[in-house]
Amino acid sequence: MIIKTLRDTNFETIFRAFNSAFADYEMQLNETQFKSMLTRRGFNAQLSFAAFEGEEIVSFTLNGTGTYNEIPTAYDTGTGTLKEYRGKGLATEIFNHSIPYLKEKGIKQYLLEVLQHNTKAHSVYEKLGFETTRQFNYFIQNREKINNEIKLSPFSVNHFDSNKYNYYHKFWDFPPSWQNSFQSLDRASEKFSCLGAFNESKLLGYICFEVNSGDIAQLAVDKQFRRKGIASLLLQNTIKQIKNETVRIINTDISCSSITDFLASKNIIITGKQFEMLKKL
Repeated sequence: MIIKTLRDTNFETIFRAFNSAFADYEMQLNETQFKSMLTRRGFNAQLSFAAFEGEEIVSFTLNGTGTYNEIPTAYDTGTGTLKEYRGKGLATEIFNHSIPYLKEKGIKQYLLEVLQHNTKAHSVYEKLGFETTRQFNYFIQNREKINNEIKLSPFSVNHFDSNKYNYYHKFWDFPPSWQNSFQSLDRASEKFSCLGAFNESKLLGYICFEVNSGDIAQLAVDKQFRRKGIASLLLQNTIKQIKNETVRIINTDISCSSITDFLASKNIIITGKQFEMLKKL
């Protein structure tokens, strides 16, 4: 068994390993969804590593690279081990193997998210020196069960281009996670749509979502214009465009009651929780 970079490994081999490692996971991805996830999260094959037995991957860490808080960062896009190889410390070996290569490429920190109920993985990451920086909620709901009716609104909804507005970040109650940042959305821009709510030419709020998967990455409203139905208007227009049967909102800050309460009012309730964890390199 050897550990090496995934630079020369074909997509089919990586997907086969991913599919096997997460066969008992609560959310499954097909090939198209997996490719989209890798693109969005900045997958870097050269700086991703796996343990091989022969030609097959038995354990892996798929790393994305980019910047986070303006710092060169590696992001754990997916770490998994085939069931029959678990309990051997392979994920830890792969992580330790990768660190010198990440440092050599100027990476200054390593970021990941882990499900809170996955206590074993959380404990491993703590032992590796990761610290919890935030806690996130995530939500999954069937489109048909969402309370999507709203009153007639005086605001208009049109395409939103973040490059044309330099103040949208002032609407935030918390900065987006890695996979929800505009850097990530720009990587998969052909998959995403962004809508803005306007009063004439003034932007009052916006929403960004992946049309095919139903993944809502960002939803924010100007603090001075909240409780006027703007978020409801944006959500209603989003639901009309989403092609998937379910809607997902991943990684809202657990301390932000406004988004949690809003989603609850739409019958979109908390499905689970994650830790965001960070290690300086």
